[in-house]
Parts: sequence; C-alpha cells; structure tokens
Amino acid sequence: MSDEGSGATPQPPPATLRKWRRLLANEREAARGYRELASRRTGEERDILLGLAAAEQRHVAHWEGLLGEHVGPPRRGSPQTRVLTFLARHFGWVFVLALMQQAEARPLYEGDADAPAAMAADERIHGEVVRGLAARGRTRMSGTLRAAVFGANDGLVSNISLVLGVIGGGASPQTVLLTGMSGLLAGALSMAAGEFISVNSQRELLAASDPDGRARESVVHLDVDANELALVYRARGMSADEAHAHADAVLRQGASAPASAEPVRERGTDAVGSGLGAAASSFAFFATGALIPVLPFLFGAGGVTAVVVAGVLTGSALMLTGGVVGVLSGAPPLWRALRQLVIGAAAATATYLLGLAFGAVTG
Repeated sequence: MSDEGSGATPQPPPATLRKWRRLLANEREAARGYRELASRRTGEERDILLGLAAAEQRHVAHWEGLLGEHVGPPRRGSPQTRVLTFLARHFGWVFVLALMQQAEARPLYEGDADAPAAMAADERIHGEVVRGLAARGRTRMSGTLRAAVFGANDGLVSNISLVLGVIGGGASPQTVLLTGMSGLLAGALSMAAGEFISVNSQRELLAASDPDGRARESVVHLDVDANELALVYRARGMSADEAHAHADAVLRQGASAPASAEPVRERGTDAVGSGLGAAASSFAFFATGALIPVLPFLFGAGGVTAVVVAGVLTGSALMLTGGVVGVLSGAPPLWRALRQLVIGAAAATATYLLGLAFGAVTG
C-alpha cells in the first residue's frame, strides 16, 4: 500500500533523516546543557539561561515537526555537545560559558534549506547572550585569574630558564636542584608580595576617587541660584548641560535624594579583587609552575635525561596554561598554547646558551 493512500507522512531520504535526527539530538543536548548551568545559578543569570534553554527547545520542536512519525528513538548528541553538558554539570561557570561561547559562534544553520532564517538568527543571538554572561564571570574573577595565570607562567618560564642556565654552566645535579628550589621559593614570595601590593594599591587609588558622602549633607544649605554643584558632576565626566540638569534635579530633591541619583563610576574596587586572594593565588601557582622543571632532579635524574624530561614537562604545562587562557578569553586555544610554548622555549634557550658561554669562559 502506498503512503498516499494511508495518510502517512512520506519518508524523506535516509541521508536527510540522519541529518535531521542528528540536529534534533544536538538541540536536545544544548537545551539540557543550559538547564544544567541554570540549576547552578540564581536570579537574573538563571532566568537568562532558562530563556536560552527554551529557545533551544523551539529548535527541538522544529526538527521534531519535520521528522514527524520518523523521529525514531532518542539519540545522543554529538561528542562536543555531550562534553559541554557534562562540564556544565560538574565544572566552573566561566570555563563552561567560554566553551559554549565558542560553540555558539559556529555558523549553525547558515544556508541550511531545512532550517528557517529565524533559527540561524537565534544561534547568532545566543552567542552574544553567552558572551555577555561569560564577560560577567570574567570580570568577577579577573584579579585572581590574572594572578594565577601570570604566576604559573612566570614560575614555568623563570625556573626552566634558571635550571637550564646553571646546567649550561656545568653545575652538578645537586647544585641544579638547590638553584631550582631557591628560585621557586624566592620567585613565589616575590610574586605574592608584588600582587598584594599591586592589588591593594589599585583599590586604594579607586577608593580615593569615591565621592565623599558628607558632601551630600551640604546640598540643603546651598544657594539655589549660585552654587558649584554642577561643577562636581562636570568633574566626574558629565557634559555642561547634563551637569546643570542633574544639579537642578538634586537641588529640587534635597539631601533626601537617593544614592542612585549620583553618577556611578564604571569601575569600582570590587572589580579589582582581593589583595590576599591575588597574593595567595600568585604564590600557589608560581610555586606549582616553578616546581615542574625541578621534578626530574627531585627524583634523582641527571644529565640529558633530566633536561629532556624537564623540557617536555615544562612545555606541556606552558601549552596547558596558554590553552586555558585561550578558552577563557574566547580565543582559539591552540594558538595561545603554541604562543606560550614558543615564548618559554625562547627564554630557556637564551639562558642555556648564556650558561654555556659563561661555563666556557670560567672553565
């Protein structure tokens, strides 16, 4: 019996069915991933993520409608979408959002005759929504993350350079180990102290720019026809007309004007982070990075074997830190990983050659 007589939906070609089912599975997995992330958030961020999940569910309905009775049993999404869902369930907020930002940046459905233009537009908008959410998280963790990344990278590069430099100069394994451990401790303490002073100095500079709350108490005593209140707002960045209009509004409200009436600086001390947090993060990550080039010598290796193992371990760690920074910043992780490796290798090679030259001269 033909499909036309039975009223059944004509079956599309097998290749088309496979494509639709794959896209359906991916959209279901994407909606699940956003719901997983939403379950870990509260307030506005949770609402935004649930909105994205609802949008992905609309795409699910589109592919289900095309497939009709040929939808088949539920399928698993692509490995990439399943990994994102797993990470959303178990790992950090900013890291997962950065990966989702890259996934949403792909030109999905562009030029696909089976998907309406609205779906392609949805995906582009989703990318911007995820970018905005990721930017919030990056801002909150910027101080500590910067200290951690710089600390790990500096520990790796400085200590592999130090170790190879003294090896080039003909130092014994015991001297290499002592030099490496001394470099680890000295560098970690220096980085921690520097971060603590830097972050707290920045906070103090920003705090010095905060408006003096006592000045508001003087508003009710100002001469309405002759006062300098508009100059305050001009000094804070308003144009002359805006400053006068705002000053007039504040004078009409008097000292009872809400704090929200005051212009707010774009950056506050909260965006800088904690000095202690930055110092601790910098110390820990510098020490961890600096320990890696020394590991072969700690376990008793020496000679060419120790140098090769130290180089491989350090190179791998440099690529890892570069890749993580690439993911978190939304940039291609491979390029960032290779960049870190090249910089570290160049520094280590330079100090090794210097050590060779110094050993040749003193020998």
